[in-house]
Amino acid sequence: MSKAIAEKAQAGLPSADVLDFLVGHEGEGLDYDSSELQIPFIRVIQALSPQIKKNDPAYIPGASMGDIFNTVTGEYWEGDTGITVVPCYQETKYLKFKPREQGGGFMGELAKDNPDISRTTRKGAKEILPDGMELVKSDQHYCLIVGGEGVPSFGIIDMKSSSMKISRRWKTQIKMLSMKHPKTGLIVSPPLFGTQWLLSVNEESNDQGSWYNWAVANAGFVKDKELCEAAMNFRKSIMAGESKAVAEDVAGAGASAASTEEAPF
Repeated sequence: MSKAIAEKAQAGLPSADVLDFLVGHEGEGLDYDSSELQIPFIRVIQALSPQIKKNDPAYIPGASMGDIFNTVTGEYWEGDTGITVVPCYQETKYLKFKPREQGGGFMGELAKDNPDISRTTRKGAKEILPDGMELVKSDQHYCLIVGGEGVPSFGIIDMKSSSMKISRRWKTQIKMLSMKHPKTGLIVSPPLFGTQWLLSVNEESNDQGSWYNWAVANAGFVKDKELCEAAMNFRKSIMAGESKAVAEDVAGAGASAASTEEAPF
């Protein structure tokens, strides 16, 4: 969280007396149907993203290309500074899009065992399904975002297209982690939700142009037990089907596969 956002959040807290009263009624009235709640996506603002177009309803005042934003709250962070996250769960999605030259648009999600996934043909950098639609593989990382005041929020970091190489590298780094127990001396592999990572943004380019992509760096192990427990509970809610992404959000606003996610500028 940026310093300005953290200070604003702290300034918005009620007095100690009011806080004590609210804590005594913690969670009252929040028994919403979980199927109606959205898990935000945490994404990078690109050159064509609506978040930097003043006349677009999705416009975020002050945000710039290369910044990181929350698709539900509109909160954003400077891409150079990045965010600290605790990964809790990861799954791979297979998304079907209508090609841009045909008007674009999200066509739905394919089951992992759909035989068409292994029947694609390569067309440049694209994977084309037997019916002519485009297949996009997306790694979705369900994470807790560690706030400036130590209060976590949650979101999904979806990596696809050129971000898939970042995702593969991230998963490999997580898998290779180990720690030595100070009492027993045993070498153990920590759970996914026991690790912390700094996600920032770098500019990349090729002969087609430039775009912004994720950069991942190890930020050590989680040292706060409450944060570990919150991450573990978030993982359990996902695995139980209580928390899941909304299909339209999975697609990234339902545009074409290339769309605004990593469109060169």
